[in-house]
Amino acid sequence: MKLSSTQLKQTLSQFEAEVLPENHPAFPELNDLFGNHTFFLDAGGLKVLEPATLPEAEAQSGEIVSLADWSDATLTSLRPHEPEPTGVVVVLESMH
Repeated sequence: MKLSSTQLKQTLSQFEAEVLPENHPAFPELNDLFGNHTFFLDAGGLKVLEPATLPEAEAQSGEIVSLADWSDATLTSLRPHEPEPTGVVVVLESMH
């Protein structure tokens, strides 16, 4: 899921991570591997936000999904794996 600047601010207020900038050398390869997303890096590795539907919530929400784990102690190399839901749900304010 590609996030707008507003959605990005809302996500980062609920989930501690850094955004991978689109001008990062790895960005085109990640886009090819995983599709058009806003990519996040945290202590655990590479994450994205996927749309989620919460029946009790009126606002749009998404779940953080892990795509790759760090494969070294210096957090410089990622090891991709099957997408794994993390259980972390981010609520995005509804845009009226």
